[in-house]
Amino acid sequence: MRQKLLSEGSKELSYEIRDIVKKADLVSKAGQSIYWENIGDPIQKNCVVPDWIREMISQLALDNKSYSYCPSKGVLETRQFLAQLNNSRKGAQITADDILFFNGLGDAIAKVYQFISSSMRVIGPSPAYSTHSSAEAAHAGQEPITYKLDPDNHWYPDLDDLYNKVKYNPNIVGILIINPDNPTGMVYPYETLKRIVAIAKEFKLMLISDEIYLNITYNGAKAYSLAEVIEDVPGIAMKGISKEFPWPGARCGWMEYYNRDKDKEFNKFCAVLDNAKMIEVCSTTLPQLSIPRIMSDKRYMPYRMELNEKIGRRSKIIAEILGQVPQLKFNETYGAFYNTIIFKDGVLNAKQKLKIKNPEIQKLVDSWVDIPNMDLDKRFVYYLLGATGICVVPISSFCSDLKGFRVTLLEEKEELLRNTFTRLKEAIEEYLKS
Repeated sequence: MRQKLLSEGSKELSYEIRDIVKKADLVSKAGQSIYWENIGDPIQKNCVVPDWIREMISQLALDNKSYSYCPSKGVLETRQFLAQLNNSRKGAQITADDILFFNGLGDAIAKVYQFISSSMRVIGPSPAYSTHSSAEAAHAGQEPITYKLDPDNHWYPDLDDLYNKVKYNPNIVGILIINPDNPTGMVYPYETLKRIVAIAKEFKLMLISDEIYLNITYNGAKAYSLAEVIEDVPGIAMKGISKEFPWPGARCGWMEYYNRDKDKEFNKFCAVLDNAKMIEVCSTTLPQLSIPRIMSDKRYMPYRMELNEKIGRRSKIIAEILGQVPQLKFNETYGAFYNTIIFKDGVLNAKQKLKIKNPEIQKLVDSWVDIPNMDLDKRFVYYLLGATGICVVPISSFCSDLKGFRVTLLEEKEELLRNTFTRLKEAIEEYLKS
């Protein structure tokens, strides 16, 4: 090419959650059964969407308007419904015009960081959800800026770390919250959220809150929405149906703008996001049409509560199996459907291995780990995949200096869940003794 094509930020784009699938597929072709613990797709893990939801969607598919463009910001009826739902929380109040639909939150995340000035930064949590950290880093052409989540304190944010990084970096214009959190399964306490709001207010920042798991809490936890705590600080909440219905294949998410009238620069930013969607015409119509019909049905909340209770039971089972391994830092989860498990300092080294019976798979794993200075948790994850077929994601791939792995809490078949995590525990013990 006559000129360089790629931007400096392109090297920051990575997504180990799906990239490891390529390696798992090679292991599968060599004859090993795969147990997918890498990605948050309830459908893949035997969740069956009830007939009444599928019937509603089927009826919409027969309606001719499902095949047309909708307004650029999204279906008006749906935006009105969602605005009313938010306003019922008695926090920041919005109208339908404060809601903008996207083809999944991945699309929304990319747009937010795309239109922030390249010299300005949004600080996010670490471990970080890769879609956020990669998109933010790509827009700036630099590594992500993060604040710590503390595995020794229930994975709560280290608020002193956040405060100091904001105070001494004037290029930070926003704080990202993921609540409930992916990858840790942590739910932010009310007091923590209020402190983050106070930091944003002190330094005149906007808040971005990824709330895709807002209604997925269990074992006594409650997740507070950004709207309930934000006061007069400008902010954006990101929501969707992929995890909640669940309908990940719908690729349907939206933003809610709070306090546009409180800051001229923030109002301009929201207007640009609206204009960018208008250039694209609109997001997919059918899943938007389904939202008020499904979520207002009297069967919906009991259905969601039943799913949450199941996830909570699975969380307890995993805690029962892995929680007593002395070489691990283990925290029970209370939201979303993931758990991040950390190896204690010094227990991993570059000589540890798992026995792999299949020579073809052994050769594959040898080639993957034969990289100078490979992260030690990634090395463990590759041996685990080769030896057992259990596919997890290394925490070093979540923009973290910690060493560990993320699992899902999605397997509906309890016997399979117990067998998988018992085998995982045995593999950890074998690996650390080798």
